Amino acid sequence: MRMFFKYILLVGILVIFGWSCLNPFAPRFEEEFPGETCSDLTNTDNVFCVFRNAYTFKDTTLYGSVIASVFTFIYTDYDRGVDVTWGRDDEMRTTYGLFQSAQSLNLIWNNVLSSSGDEIQQTIVRGFNLTVTFNPSDITHVDGYANITMARPTANDPWKIIRWRDESNF
Repeated sequence: MRMFFKYILLVGILVIFGWSCLNPFAPRFEEEFPGETCSDLTNTDNVFCVFRNAYTFKDTTLYGSVIASVFTFIYTDYDRGVDVTWGRDDEMRTTYGLFQSAQSLNLIWNNVLSSSGDEIQQTIVRGFNLTVTFNPSDITHVDGYANITMARPTANDPWKIIRWRDESNF
């Protein structure tokens, strides 16, 4: 009889120990991003995938991997009636600030409106929806179009974003 209780106790300890390693409130990785990998940056779709993942995980290293050293960001300041531009360093600093101040970021890439270019330079205009949650009472929604130009030295090299014209409502 004592052996039976020792056996039940051992099984109980093993079950509790096994369950303690599981978090029932955390989704499994493959459920959150089902089968999506975007490591092959010779495909322009994967550049958008990396971009989205960088925002989701608030990862400037990942984001920087698709931003070229000659990068230019352009947006229209409607209050002043001028286009504002900056380079890669300012882009990385601005993005880092956004990633640090936001509680969460949800970027959804919509349909491609237009695409032109060749195997070493592509310009893609694509709709997007971005939700920035700073805290539960401060949530910003940005909708618009990203006019993105990507380039690479040869057809076998990875794409890098060299120009991004933001055409959003923000």
